[in-house]
Amino acid sequence: MDSAYLLNLAFNGAVIGLITALAALSITLVFGIARFPNAATGDVATAGAFAGLLGPVLGSGALPIILVGMATSAAVSLLFYVVLFRALAKRSPVASLIASIGMAFFLRAVLTYFIGHDQRVYPLPLVRAVPFGPLRVQAADIQVIVWAGAALAVTFALIHLTPIGKRMRAVADNPDLARSSGINANKVMVVMWVVAGLLAGLAGTLLGVKTVVSPEMGWDLLMPAFAATILGTIGNPLGAVLGGLLIGLAQELSTPLVGFTYKIGVGFLVLLLTLLIRPQGLFAKNSLVR
Repeated sequence: MDSAYLLNLAFNGAVIGLITALAALSITLVFGIARFPNAATGDVATAGAFAGLLGPVLGSGALPIILVGMATSAAVSLLFYVVLFRALAKRSPVASLIASIGMAFFLRAVLTYFIGHDQRVYPLPLVRAVPFGPLRVQAADIQVIVWAGAALAVTFALIHLTPIGKRMRAVADNPDLARSSGINANKVMVVMWVVAGLLAGLAGTLLGVKTVVSPEMGWDLLMPAFAATILGTIGNPLGAVLGGLLIGLAQELSTPLVGFTYKIGVGFLVLLLTLLIRPQGLFAKNSLVR
């Protein structure tokens, strides 16, 4: 096993880690404000990925695919909030968690009923990998880096530099105090669910660009994203991103040892070790609510 091979594995792990980070950030936003882990995140991403197959109707390239996918996931996410999660807001977080699991299975069943179990690929032009020294960079890798990097930058700017971001952090810190201060918590929730859906949709379409689109892809995305969320501390946006990168690197670098099929198990191992050694996560001091 030479250094060039390991370097390419690490690069691919960082690319996959960016996709995982998007899904983890979506989960973190929901948990930080709505106070429950949204188990439907992966299937919301899958819905966006499949909707992206309609993107070429609007134009060529990855842009329409990604935009259609993000818009669809945002709409599904907002629909879930309006129809279900808003009514459960005053109940136990466990009720919302169980409801999100049910919505995940429902959405997956709808997708498989109408689309089937076949894998799909986006009609993107085939481009040779570009060598950068020992690295071989695919066009899909560049798409992931550019889109994910831009989305993460915009999301953090939204959270920390805008009035709505300030309101989101206020609601996350103390919902009752935020309401008594005149903050429209329902508006904040709407924005949060839309942003969470956009991030999930981008994660799903980028995973489709990088690999293939399938009804089960949401599960493969959800588990590493949950591991990244816990590793980086639940409710910590920056921790979710760093956790996603660490999980992506760990899974890819373990491929020579465990094989491609079982590398997702490394994410579970990291999750287990985190819960045993540092259950509060690696970045417990920098949560969304501060």
